[in-house]
Amino acid sequence: GIRDYRGGGRSSARETAMRVAAGGIARKILDNLSNNQIKIIGAVVQIGDISIDYSKWDNDQINKNNLFSPDKSVVSNWENKIDSARKNGSSIGAIIEIRASGISPGLGEPIYEKLDSDLAKAVMSINAVKGVEIGEGFKSVLLSGENSADEMRIKENKVVFLSNTSGGILGGISSGQDIVIRFCVKPTSSILKSRKTINKNLEEVEISTKGRHDPCVGIRAVPVGEAMIACTLADHWLRMKALKL
Repeated sequence: GIRDYRGGGRSSARETAMRVAAGGIARKILDNLSNNQIKIIGAVVQIGDISIDYSKWDNDQINKNNLFSPDKSVVSNWENKIDSARKNGSSIGAIIEIRASGISPGLGEPIYEKLDSDLAKAVMSINAVKGVEIGEGFKSVLLSGENSADEMRIKENKVVFLSNTSGGILGGISSGQDIVIRFCVKPTSSILKSRKTINKNLEEVEISTKGRHDPCVGIRAVPVGEAMIACTLADHWLRMKALKL
């Protein structure tokens, strides 16, 4: 009958530890089923109002800095941004991008078990995630129909796409292109600055959260996002394998 709310409980990022463990197993399954062809790579692409330069994306840089940035030129600016939020007793949000390559076409279903809907659900289940987009996502509203369509051609007797605005999923089914998914992690709600709230007696009070809290929890979401993508892809890959038996 005791609920210790300190540390956030099920709202804490500690809850995601088992997700990362499950993702490790899912990666082993995917390696076995795809002969090590599938690669899942996550990175932070925006912190606050500072975004990476996509032309400078370098996978080798992601694990060479503490902020999982594929663009080393923004790291110092991000560090300053986070440190400023910390000193002000506040917090800031982040956007994470996950790329999955080596995916066979045909994963997913056209209606109730769409691959993109399952991926979105998996990512949205992560603490503090408030938005998900696949491919061009919300930027699609700026495109025309002809620019949004991923045209197809035959090259060396294989189907090739001329673009990937759909993020590797068409009609709920993987197209064989890289799956590209981004999600937004909100600023940490546990901050030092006083905020208006009510207590359990419905009295108007103010609260300030003391203790150790990350000024940008989105950074920690990179391996969690990778794990959830791995788990979802492993599920769909095993379904497809079962249908072929």
